[in-house]
Amino acid sequence: MSGAADSRADRDLEEERRADRKGGPGHTVLIALALAVPVAKVAYTVGGGDAVRDVFVGMEPANWPDVLLGMVITDPLLGSVLAVVVSRVVFALFAARGAVPTGRGPLAHLRRAGITVLNPLAVGVIDACLFGPWWGLGTALAAYALRKGVVVEYRTGRRRPHRPHGTARDDPHGTSHGTAHDPDYRPPPWLRRAAGAEQWVALLLTVAVLPALFLVSALDGQAWTSIVACRVTDGSRTADARLIELSRKGDGVVGWNLDAEEISNGLGCTGTGSRFVREPWWRT
Repeated sequence: MSGAADSRADRDLEEERRADRKGGPGHTVLIALALAVPVAKVAYTVGGGDAVRDVFVGMEPANWPDVLLGMVITDPLLGSVLAVVVSRVVFALFAARGAVPTGRGPLAHLRRAGITVLNPLAVGVIDACLFGPWWGLGTALAAYALRKGVVVEYRTGRRRPHRPHGTARDDPHGTSHGTAHDPDYRPPPWLRRAAGAEQWVALLLTVAVLPALFLVSALDGQAWTSIVACRVTDGSRTADARLIELSRKGDGVVGWNLDAEEISNGLGCTGTGSRFVREPWWRT
């Protein structure tokens, strides 16, 4: 009975390692969100159908990522959770390929501290610049906690990185490429429990919280970029109109005309200070 349980546990760990080497569930979720959410955002904001095609044509392919970027940098909670998830997914991917160094010397400690701290610090700085110091601090601490959990799992041998062909199977000192298990590392029990909880937190953030936040942002009725008031000429008639800015052309703006519901060229544009286009989906 015990042997069967051990075998099942080994299979579970091997599946986790394979998932890490491919980016884990976060890799799949992030790709799906990056493809689907911007289209949903444009569709709800401008009304769907031909309007969506007109908007993307008016933006030109090089500007299509602006929809996703605009959603992320205008929503503090969405931007922060996305930063934490991306930080963890990237780190798990590299850890599965042997990026977590072992050993007890000063150099090994310095390398571990560097790979664990630098990326959370970077995403924290970005968040602080966009949303303020408290958002930056919270994002950095959350990203660090999830990365620290991955380090503990690999150092204790609960997970082991991929061994390339030709690598010796037995390497108790952790010197060969791709080996992160440190047999001399004995973390306190609370840290082991925290490392186990880290997996569940990361999974919850990735497959539940992040998609929910993206869905809310897609259906909140706000434009993904600035709404500007411009002079729009239609034949011999000139009128003021509100445009969702899609791109800049010379001294004017190409945008989605919210009044005429078509692509228009605007001149003399000024910001309106608001990005609201329609009521959020949950209020309609």
